[in-house]
Amino acid sequence: MSRYLEFTVPPELAGRKVWSLLKHQLGLSGTVIRRIKWLPDGILLDGTRVNADCRPRAGQVLSARLSDPVRRSGVVPAPGPLDIAYEDQDIVVVNKAAGVSVHPGPGHYDDTLGNFLLFHYDMEGEEADFHPVHRLDRGTTGLLVAAKHPHAQDVLRRQLHTGDFRRRYLAVCRGAPEPAAGAIDAPIGPAEGSLIRRAVRPDGLPARTRYETLAVRGERALLRLELDTGRTHQIRVHLAHIGHPLIGDFLYGEEDRALIPRPALHSWKLSLRHPITGQDLNFTAPMPADMAALLKARNES
Repeated sequence: MSRYLEFTVPPELAGRKVWSLLKHQLGLSGTVIRRIKWLPDGILLDGTRVNADCRPRAGQVLSARLSDPVRRSGVVPAPGPLDIAYEDQDIVVVNKAAGVSVHPGPGHYDDTLGNFLLFHYDMEGEEADFHPVHRLDRGTTGLLVAAKHPHAQDVLRRQLHTGDFRRRYLAVCRGAPEPAAGAIDAPIGPAEGSLIRRAVRPDGLPARTRYETLAVRGERALLRLELDTGRTHQIRVHLAHIGHPLIGDFLYGEEDRALIPRPALHSWKLSLRHPITGQDLNFTAPMPADMAALLKARNES
């Protein structure tokens, strides 16, 4: 099943070039237009292929193909568990499980979220590829959105770090931050001598995390956090920087697999503006049981 976007040309826009209509009325980027113009059914006017310089008459229907007939991601479909919170022709929102990588990589060629989504699309007969909008670390649970075609991905990526796209997290950290609410504004860059770790450093990229303490249970605290930027490991680095690393964080704190086999971080709430309809969408994923167990009244220091 292919995805097309249609637009009936009104009298006031008659005679405008197709390129202009695609860009300014349908919101397609120049990159997307250049990609689809080579497809046999990429740009149609009343069902007939036209080039981007064509000038439609009033009442004609301009159609742009959004889905790509050839997958370019290189991700192979493979079966796997999916918890889908929302899905339509343009996007899918999933509640990611702990231990699942988002992208294929060394050692994880066919057991990632990308593999599972492509298998799901094949089972549903959808012509869609894997176009992640943002990412979550392998150990992080919770909400993540992926686009099904390049146009939706492009629109949503432009929303990142604006009021139209908000990501709120729950975390369990060691100790209770003081003050109980505030912002951590500290630049992040690569850690010396490591290809994986990040660190707060003066020459790093700007990074800002807002937090609020929701509960304190013994030597642990439940925090609500929101990102104003999207640096790698940002929450983990910032909380370790202020002396309150995530419980179970093997990179920036102390690993204790008897307590929790991953950093205690959960993508709790996700809000976005739909890339095609403009509708505001809001999703919530309850905190998982392994994090909730850390907040029992009595816990280790």
